Amino acid sequence: MPRLADHRVEFAIFLALFGFVTVLGFAAARWRRADKPQDLEEWGLGGRAFGNWVTWFLLGGDAYTAYTFVAVPALVYAVGANGFFAVPFAVITYPIIYPLLGRLWSVTHRHGFVTVAEFVRARFGSRTLAVVVALVGIGATMPYIALQLIGLKAVLEVMGVPGGWPLTAAFVVLALYTFRSGLRAPALISIVKDVLIIWTIFAALLSIAMTTGGWGGIVRVAAARYAHTPSPADGLLLSPAGQSAYVTVVLGSALALFLYPHLQTGVLAAKNRSVVKRNMAALPLYTLALGLIALLGFVAIADGIRPVAGDGNTVIPALFDQIFPSWCAGLAFAAIGIGALVPAAIMSIAAANLFTRNVYREFIRPHASSAEETRVGKLASLTVKIGAVLVIVLVNPQFSIDLQLIGGVVVLQILPAVGLGLYTAWLHRWALLAGMAAGLLSGLTMLYQIPQLGPDGATVVRAHFGGSAWPLSHLGLHTGVVLYAGILALAVNLAVAAVGTVALRWVGVPPGVDLTVPLDYEADEGEGIQRMAELVDGTATHRAAHLR
Repeated sequence: MPRLADHRVEFAIFLALFGFVTVLGFAAARWRRADKPQDLEEWGLGGRAFGNWVTWFLLGGDAYTAYTFVAVPALVYAVGANGFFAVPFAVITYPIIYPLLGRLWSVTHRHGFVTVAEFVRARFGSRTLAVVVALVGIGATMPYIALQLIGLKAVLEVMGVPGGWPLTAAFVVLALYTFRSGLRAPALISIVKDVLIIWTIFAALLSIAMTTGGWGGIVRVAAARYAHTPSPADGLLLSPAGQSAYVTVVLGSALALFLYPHLQTGVLAAKNRSVVKRNMAALPLYTLALGLIALLGFVAIADGIRPVAGDGNTVIPALFDQIFPSWCAGLAFAAIGIGALVPAAIMSIAAANLFTRNVYREFIRPHASSAEETRVGKLASLTVKIGAVLVIVLVNPQFSIDLQLIGGVVVLQILPAVGLGLYTAWLHRWALLAGMAAGLLSGLTMLYQIPQLGPDGATVVRAHFGGSAWPLSHLGLHTGVVLYAGILALAVNLAVAAVGTVALRWVGVPPGVDLTVPLDYEADEGEGIQRMAELVDGTATHRAAHLR
């Protein structure tokens, strides 16, 4: 087991950089702040004032998290080619979401929406549908926050820091400066985080280039290792049986990323539509870094790295500890640690925005003041962080990874209301609710039927919630094809929503009133915000008031 006494330099550098970003987090309260009392828009969206570079770093820190930095190469280390699913998923994500996020930014800016659930409320005229979308978003975000802690916990384990108290202390500090500064804190800290990660990748490539075998030798060692494992699913190439699951996981993950509240929050904080478009065009550059990070899994095999205390998430921190000098390893550990804090802060803020606007103000206090609304948002963000810490401290980390797997399947079910809703209001509000319920039920049922298998690919380690690849043989088909449960559940969701819409319209059930107009989806900075009184104040407003 690692000892802290052997990692004094690494720990000192880690603490120094952690202290630096803590100061930045508190100082961010005055960074680009409008000269007015803080409201939820100021606290939760940074006043919608972030330009090209700040949005670039914020979205990069939001989408490429510490868990990505730790888990993607760890998965490559364990199974090989299957671990690279994150790379093609990132490649196809941005072309898919490029047009969606531009329209989303415009309509939310036009009407002053802080959350996507508010848009759903206005588009389909249903606060029930909106609150379900909000609750699904919060439910999918919670395990994602917990997973950021896994990356930080892995670094502390490799440095020999004992117990769960350092993890708790780190998140107490995070909670304090997020409470004070809101979204500005992770936006400013994300600049430091990205610089450190770029340096870490550069240092790793330089260290690998100085080895005698180079990449060719590394890949040969990895191939030999996979050839001698009992599992037929690992290797440098995908197994024929796993290709369909791989493709559907890539597609499902690409669609799900756009639906996570933390990514939407980063987009809504941009100051104009052009900022969103430029960032969607430029963010694929991060994918190159992601591919290089994934390859570190092969490097860990070639260097004979073994997980600390059997925790597979420690593979990459252990690799850095071995191949880097102490000062450089300290920088790499800080990159992972800070890379956990940035997305965790954004995620907690996004969940707090959803709760405040779509639960508290919609159902509990419709006439809450701006000050009260902001106070509730801050307290909600604290609650979310506390819950994430409890998951890691009290629950097996492997179980929290399974929760994230469930989160991806769950969040896909709001795609018809959010993604399709950006283009059409044809789907009936009650059909959307029925489709979402059918998708969630079928998705969770499929996940329940998937066992976790041991290293030999045959022994059942856990009978339920052990993966995301669902065999079509459960339908009585004589086939070995397996598909991502999230895509299958989404297909059920869409089918129910479409059939339900036709049936409801045929029997004459009135749809909700669409309070948006086509020009809302093309609005840009300077075109003014027309707030919807019936969403903000709980009073009815004639639709014509929003057509002016």
